[in-house]
Amino acid sequence: MAQKVSDAKNISLKALVDKGRNRVIFVEADNDFIDVLFSFLTLPMGKIVRLARDHSTPLELGCMNKLYQSIEKLDVQVFRSNVCKDMLLLPHSAANCHCKNLKLKIIDDAEPTRFKCAYNYNSCPSWISYYSTVICPSCSCTNYNEVHLSVEDSQVGGVFVKERARVIITDDLQVICPSSAASISLFTKLGATNSNTTEELTFSIGVEQVLNLLVSSFVSKTPFTETLLKPNPVPKLGCVNFSQGKCIESQTSGDSIDEETENISIKLIVSKSKNVVCYAEVREDFVNLIFSFLTLPLGFILKQMLDSPWKGCIDQLCKGVLDFDEQFFKSNYHKELLCNPKLVPGFSYENNLLGIEQAVYYRFSDRKLTADRSIIPSMSLEALKFLDPKSHGDKDTSARGFLKEPAFFTVTDNLDVRPVSPIFQLSVLNDLKVHFTDIEDRTVHVGKNEALHLLVASVVSDSILTDAFLRKPKEPSIKQEQ
Repeated sequence: MAQKVSDAKNISLKALVDKGRNRVIFVEADNDFIDVLFSFLTLPMGKIVRLARDHSTPLELGCMNKLYQSIEKLDVQVFRSNVCKDMLLLPHSAANCHCKNLKLKIIDDAEPTRFKCAYNYNSCPSWISYYSTVICPSCSCTNYNEVHLSVEDSQVGGVFVKERARVIITDDLQVICPSSAASISLFTKLGATNSNTTEELTFSIGVEQVLNLLVSSFVSKTPFTETLLKPNPVPKLGCVNFSQGKCIESQTSGDSIDEETENISIKLIVSKSKNVVCYAEVREDFVNLIFSFLTLPLGFILKQMLDSPWKGCIDQLCKGVLDFDEQFFKSNYHKELLCNPKLVPGFSYENNLLGIEQAVYYRFSDRKLTADRSIIPSMSLEALKFLDPKSHGDKDTSARGFLKEPAFFTVTDNLDVRPVSPIFQLSVLNDLKVHFTDIEDRTVHVGKNEALHLLVASVVSDSILTDAFLRKPKEPSIKQEQ
């Protein structure tokens, strides 16, 4: 099974394999592969959905695929600007400037081009945009020149971790320092001490294997085995039922809600006999919320899911980064890129209930910028101002998010989003075999806690509204795959 390492762009990976069960026990990884694995946490969910559905065995990620398809089908006229649709379908990563240096890149994105108003350089000196069609707030023009700014890194060598860093990574993505006492206990637990039943194999890991590893880690407890030892990906990738996530305690009309933040009200159309949500009637504020799920980096989502049982093991990677010894990171800033990933400037909006921050960039020199404040003298801090590409010169100062106001939508239980349509609502009821006499309206409220719960449910469930607002909280048990 050992493969000869021949491609200079590939990464050589040693694996200890259980011969009897044909299963990877663990792999030894150097800084190149650690960086690639950790970079998964920086990927926006929209990019992952696109990769997963174009995979050789397409993967349904809860309701995320349906959400993505809804945006593709929506007329661009419902969005506040022409670029809003691209922001959701092709979201940028705030760590892109670092990930471009990975040895293996499953998303070979060039660093996004930045633009600066060309009409009057002196009167518009600080505004930067990722999109050339945004209206400049200073002169109201759309005449932009490309600005070539490089991102300064505080440390040389590696991407997130130091050169010569080495770890062992188990089949279920536990990251362990090889010299720790925990690794000795792990060897015994996994049966790695018996040389008669184990063998060492060396694999050549390329972009295809890295993509398989990412996809498998969402639905399997053994992604290295699926990637390295089995000829095909996990056969059940395309038909996994993600219904085992935590159910959410809803806040129905009349319940106490968080008065410190502005909440969203939605009307659920519920089947009384089946106790399921048929669909919801919502405004643009709720759709802005669920659409924004696609812009979020995976690491932010996984941090909300650390206590939620589910079929995959990608959450172990998040735990591994949080617990990883700081001495192996290039700096505290590089650890923060993974532990607290942020949005690209302009991708958030006012009163975003999810609470994720936007990255802040500072001018480091005439042609360089950085998000690492530690390398800039405190007297020289100059935060760059990025134009909000969603506004497009919108004169309505109360407008927020990606969609025009006011707007009304129908959202199904699996996040199929359509402009409000009685015909579509009838078809949903017919498909569910629910009669008019069996439905009732329920108004529910969504605050910060509910928004985060909905986010988790959208990844692990295909009936997000029912799980969120109708089912009682429970802790389902998940059997480990043998």
